[in-house]
Amino acid sequence: MRILFTGGSGKAGRHVVPYLLSKGHRVVNADLVPLEYDGVDNLTVDVTDSGQMFNALTSYANFDELEPGTGVPKFDAVVHFAAVPRILLKPDNETYRVNTMSTYNVLEAAVKLGIKKVIFASSETTYGVCFADGERKPEYVPVDEEHPVIPEDSYAMSKVVNEVTARSFQRRSGIDIYGIRINNVIEPHEYAQNFPSYFADPDLRRRNIFAYIDARDLGQMVDLMLHTDGLGFEIFNASNDNHSVNLSTKEIIARYYQGVEVKGDMGHEETVYSNAKAKKLLGFAPVHNWRDVLEG
Repeated sequence: MRILFTGGSGKAGRHVVPYLLSKGHRVVNADLVPLEYDGVDNLTVDVTDSGQMFNALTSYANFDELEPGTGVPKFDAVVHFAAVPRILLKPDNETYRVNTMSTYNVLEAAVKLGIKKVIFASSETTYGVCFADGERKPEYVPVDEEHPVIPEDSYAMSKVVNEVTARSFQRRSGIDIYGIRINNVIEPHEYAQNFPSYFADPDLRRRNIFAYIDARDLGQMVDLMLHTDGLGFEIFNASNDNHSVNLSTKEIIARYYQGVEVKGDMGHEETVYSNAKAKKLLGFAPVHNWRDVLEG
């Protein structure tokens, strides 16, 4: 597929884009800085500018596409990851503006240009736990996509707005628009770098609902979404199967979630940030695990 990927130079994108290239897709990275990786086409784009977004989606990927003499090829899909990635990087109103306007521009351009699939990055923060003032527990575990989304911060608010915006564009157009509530993205080097401290102090992972998503498994999820048609508008949690701390599910619930409803029987190491929907509807099967690196 011919894909425009916004934010491919970011923490998640710089792993997802190579994964998509390895699956045979052609990827144009629309970002403010290029991704230096063989095979990726780069285009400098401010996605908060509607005109630039329309132009990027009607652009050649590189010089080789001039050769057939048949005009600009059409993009098959847009993957939108570009964003201010959390609070406390920019003023709150700027975080909100960048994240909401960029997503609106991507969706509007894709729909009006007749692109049939858009995948966009939402966030674990929508559940209101990550950036809460003080401790906020989920209403139940495992946290699935039906859990209420009532955040208190500008970043998570922008992600909730983006989901509503996406739902509206999908209703009007009928195309497939899939959102990913991405949990804390872990790059391969971060297992050795960060996880020992998580094991020593599991409190560090409370705001992330003790979960994580390996950046390479996130690439798998995006690829599966590209190949899964006809779902309309859907939101999916993205997480690995196990916790980011060296505790069992039972121990996590006893220590951190007393009084919180537990829905169903949970496995010994089953994540409390549910990925069951992605497994059922997409065939998602994460393969990377901190134990592969740190066991023993």
